[in-house]
Amino acid sequence: MAELRPYPFAALVRRAFRELDERGSIFDLPVAKGFYGRADRDLSVRFHGHAPSSPIGPAAGPQTQMAQNLVLAWLAGCRVMELKTVQVKDELVIPRPCIDMRTVGYNVEWSQELRLDQSLEEYVKGAMLIEMLGASGKLPLAPGF
Repeated sequence: MAELRPYPFAALVRRAFRELDERGSIFDLPVAKGFYGRADRDLSVRFHGHAPSSPIGPAAGPQTQMAQNLVLAWLAGCRVMELKTVQVKDELVIPRPCIDMRTVGYNVEWSQELRLDQSLEEYVKGAMLIEMLGASGKLPLAPGF
């Protein structure tokens, strides 16, 4: 199984905005294929004391550990991000894939692809890039979405 390797934040920002300006896409997702809310439709829900503008979001897993994947989920209209559980024991040697479905479906516990500091950095990078894209005025975001 391939190792996850975080991409530097500056490179993510450069790529996202260059690609948006030059090709009308972000991380290969065409902006026209995203979902940015609708002024005439309120999809907001109550969730843990907050009111995200959409109830959808990606399920936790390795894909939610990478900043660019959080951005792609957000571009697709996700506003509830269930992040991969970060384990305290992040240096264990775990067989990959961590779920063996050949017979019973055995899940190896304490599975985590990134180290604790990498996980934190990826979540912060994803949140920062989402904020930057939202504030850029370059996306057709509905008010409040």
